Amino acid sequence: MSKRDPIYKVIFLNQGQVYEMYAKQIFQSDLWGFLEVEEFVFGERTQVVVDPSEEKLKAQFDGVVRSFVPMHAIIRIDEVERLGTPKISEAKGGGNVMPFPMPMPDK
Repeated sequence: MSKRDPIYKVIFLNQGQVYEMYAKQIFQSDLWGFLEVEEFVFGERTQVVVDPSEEKLKAQFDGVVRSFVPMHAIIRIDEVERLGTPKISEAKGGGNVMPFPMPMPDK
């Protein structure tokens, strides 16, 4: 019996939005403070119903070989048995988790 390749669900913050993505490869980068995410996985187009948020992610990550995500932007990483639907949602404040301090951007 062969063991299947793992699939990881990576949830991270990006410009005030929460990205929920699926990938086959995740590891700590040689760039200090970054996580490398490779081989993004999207659902197959076998369904009649098309999810617009998944299509937006496919277009945004089209041609991306590797993505470097800052460690402090990572919310959670899970190894999952099944592929879910990648999505983008708005980050909601008011939680009980203190965000990592970030420098204020210059105008």
